[in-house]
Amino acid sequence: MSIRRRAAALGAVSLGLIALSACEKPTPMVTVTVGGDSVTTEAADNCYADGDKLTEKAFLACLNGTPKKTLTVHTGDKVRIGVDPSISDKGWVVAAGTSGKSGLLKDVTYRSIDAETLFSDSQTGQTTDEVTLNVIETAGTQEYLGVWQFKLKMAD
Repeated sequence: MSIRRRAAALGAVSLGLIALSACEKPTPMVTVTVGGDSVTTEAADNCYADGDKLTEKAFLACLNGTPKKTLTVHTGDKVRIGVDPSISDKGWVVAAGTSGKSGLLKDVTYRSIDAETLFSDSQTGQTTDEVTLNVIETAGTQEYLGVWQFKLKMAD
């Protein structure tokens, strides 16, 4: 092999390695299904630390973020939530905004919740026509590892 070919090959390998190092590792996926519609998403930017604990500031910012995926929900619908097994291994909870709607789900990759439960406040009894569904990976009390968000809108 000539020196030029070696240099070209070495350059191509170097550029390939640089390109690969610039890619971020994808986060685990969460899927929400309502009726026949499904949306899947990764955690929002800065809302997953590859298994490390999020800072309180980052966690609160994630909870108050703006979801990129939206689903329309009808009265009587079931909202089905599926998580990657790596999330279920540590544990996860479902929240509507900041209001918890499930207990700790560990070693479970699927949960179904009635739409009415997600759109009503259990303390005040008030209902809303739009809610941010937060799926939170947790390793125990006050140890939040990731947040995945979806916007749910009640059909008119």
